[in-house]
Amino acid sequence: MEQILLAVTLAFLTTLFAIPKIIMVSEKKNLFDNPDAFRKLHKKPISSLGGLGIFLGFVLSILLTFNFFHVREFQYYTACFVIIFFIGIKDDIMELSALKKLIGQALVACIIMFKAHLLITNMHGFLGIGSIFHTMSFFLTFFTIIVIINAFNLIDGVDGLAASLGLVSCLVFGTFFLLNRNIPYAVIGFGFAGSLLGFLFYNFSPAKIFMGDTGSLLSGVVNSILVIKFIESGSAYKAYPVMAVPAIGFSILLVPLMDTLRVFGIRMFNGRSPFSPDRNHIHHLLLDRGFTHQQVTLSCVAISILFIVAAFSLQHLGTTWLIVGLISSFFTGIYCITKVPLKASMRVIKSDTAVDLETKRGKYISAGIV
Repeated sequence: MEQILLAVTLAFLTTLFAIPKIIMVSEKKNLFDNPDAFRKLHKKPISSLGGLGIFLGFVLSILLTFNFFHVREFQYYTACFVIIFFIGIKDDIMELSALKKLIGQALVACIIMFKAHLLITNMHGFLGIGSIFHTMSFFLTFFTIIVIINAFNLIDGVDGLAASLGLVSCLVFGTFFLLNRNIPYAVIGFGFAGSLLGFLFYNFSPAKIFMGDTGSLLSGVVNSILVIKFIESGSAYKAYPVMAVPAIGFSILLVPLMDTLRVFGIRMFNGRSPFSPDRNHIHHLLLDRGFTHQQVTLSCVAISILFIVAAFSLQHLGTTWLIVGLISSFFTGIYCITKVPLKASMRVIKSDTAVDLETKRGKYISAGIV
């Protein structure tokens, strides 16, 4: 328990005191995320280097609380955090192509699988499947890591949203591992939650700084590690075991995951690249219907918590039916949102096609994942 308290305190205070310095340096060096008229929602230049503060607080808490000889896989996790940090910080300052980002994410996934030996080896009854072949395990784990990393990257579109959802998921995972006395993974969950909480003091609307790709990609890596460990060990614990662990793990990350898969599906259905920009994310739908940034963030957090509580309460239904129910509920909610009339100011924008908008705003669209 002392390890967890120390990790949370270090992560929180380091990030809390680092962010103002990062803002000050950004102002002096003109390191800002400038607004555009197409897809960025802020109205004035704001630094997107908040992920630097999150990284500093989180990694420092790990380095000062872990004995890497006892938990050897954590040295590889730390290597992944460093790799994804450099990918994110370069993109935040200079912009990086989608392909280079994907290569970096693939490298991180390979380290997690082949060096840390963290793999999904059992579907726990989903579609009647139990243990899976070793080769399929690698493919499934790789896909899971890549999707989660990009899910947090894509959900970062409103002040405080990605950080708040990451805070909820890390607290849930951390609490679960603490109750089952898996202290190392509890430290990861609570440590990263501490960093996100320190960051939220400056990111909650109106934001003074953004987490950028550095923070969102790091959030994805941390949560992918936690959810895979949760799926692999959740039903094996004796203190507080859970049934239907893939479904519960899915529920904890449901909002960013389902939003990403839904948006990718819409783009590909329309014959466009899944990484092309648009205004179909859940936060765009809510903003277009009159929600403020604060209301969007609080609504998505409330939805996330509701799904988590429902999943834990209904785990006796089994993995398959619980996942079907969660997905059905999510799309029902999206359908209800889309039936609410748009704000009058948004009708002009919606009258143009996505292709027209991309043509008009082409100079603002980067090659990276948005």
